[in-house]
Amino acid sequence: MLDKDSLSVSRTPIRPNSNWREQLREGFCDPDSLLTFLGLESNVAPASRRPDFPMRVPRAFAERMTAGAMADPLLLQVLPDPDEARAHPGFGTDPVGDLDSRSAPAVLHKYQGRALLMTTGACAVHCRYCFRQHYPYAGQTIGPRRWQEALAYLARNEDIEEVIFSGGDPFMLQTRKLCELTRDLASLPHIRRLRIHTRMPVVLPDRVTAHLQAWLSELPWPVVIVIHANHPQEFDPSVDHALERLRLTGAHLLNQAVLMRGINDQVHTLARLMERGFLAGVLPYYLHLLDRVAGSKRFEVDEPIARELLHGLRIRLPGYLVPRLVREQPGEPFKLPVL
Repeated sequence: MLDKDSLSVSRTPIRPNSNWREQLREGFCDPDSLLTFLGLESNVAPASRRPDFPMRVPRAFAERMTAGAMADPLLLQVLPDPDEARAHPGFGTDPVGDLDSRSAPAVLHKYQGRALLMTTGACAVHCRYCFRQHYPYAGQTIGPRRWQEALAYLARNEDIEEVIFSGGDPFMLQTRKLCELTRDLASLPHIRRLRIHTRMPVVLPDRVTAHLQAWLSELPWPVVIVIHANHPQEFDPSVDHALERLRLTGAHLLNQAVLMRGINDQVHTLARLMERGFLAGVLPYYLHLLDRVAGSKRFEVDEPIARELLHGLRIRLPGYLVPRLVREQPGEPFKLPVL
């Protein structure tokens, strides 16, 4: 039986005049400072401190972690680990074939009818399982010259009906820049949908400003916003209000999660995640098997266990709350259903 209190959605007003960029600067960039904030002793080995992928955690996300709990499911997602420096067979730097999918500057074109724009390499949080943590963003994201080349590619390929803003996190861009991108995209008559993949409404809810809302409300296409939450503890009143503000723009909200050992590999945890997200106005989308990126082996859940977990969700939840369990394989024309 679910604890009803754990699924409640608060309706108190969000904090006014919050500056999300200042919050970014005030976040945790050092494991010792985060562990001290949580009342924990530092046990992070020097080998865990990677200059190529340093720790980054907004305080708003850290405040949802349980003080004194080293095994907190939010902490485990962001705390560097010595295992990241070890090589494991089958784990590499480009696990989903992004590099072979580059079709123009800042454009990945894997699937028929849709193309992905690498809007930025920046994220508000550095998740230790991120499949793009080794991606060569330098020279591969949208800049003035590259944007014109990307736009020309989209214009030439009239079978592309959906553009996906990804990265990095598109909401790390100033809203003014997002406005510029979509204004140019609106000149292409074959574009029919815009999809945005973002973790910001979850890890830094104050990013959903009135200016961002106004931009989304004025877009000429149906908009799908895919957020990323892996555990029910990631939702709190501030996240609920950010998602409510996004829904008020007319955007459709979906959640994708990554199945991870020690974080959400229990049926009751996954069920609470799906139900808690639904109460915040988000439908489940994908439950990904781990993309086997170098440094992430500690998170992997074996496929037979993943199948059992999905079976348990189907027994426990209505169909509309059961996500698609998928694995992304390089070169395939779609994400492969696991069950």
